[in-house]
Amino acid sequence: MTHTIHAVRSGLLAALALLTVGASAPAGATSFNGDWLYVSVTRGDARSSDTRGTLLLCDPPQGHGQAVQACAELREAGGDITRIPHEDAVCTEIYAPVRVTARGQWNGRPVGYEQPFANGCVMAARTGAVFALSS
Repeated sequence: MTHTIHAVRSGLLAALALLTVGASAPAGATSFNGDWLYVSVTRGDARSSDTRGTLLLCDPPQGHGQAVQACAELREAGGDITRIPHEDAVCTEIYAPVRVTARGQWNGRPVGYEQPFANGCVMAARTGAVFALSS
């Protein structure tokens, strides 16, 4: 049941982002050009409603405070978040769970990524700037 709620919430957030950007797009534009991801971060357990998300556009980079770096890391990894080099970070063992999701398109291929992490430090060390939604 929790996974269903999370999947529905993620889908609704992505649809809302697409509708919001679509409403401001020029007349006749029906899709995004280039590489883009709707990224979100949920802090807390599965029942948490503390979710933040944004549309990361990479042609040109825009969408959140570290869009230039996030797009560069994604380009280097071929759009595969799991291939972003892991940072050597010393993270505390404090359990403060975060779940990240990314949905979109890279090099014309669909992208889907979802992963839980023990805390924000581990998330940042594994995913670079992609989910750095605050500047």
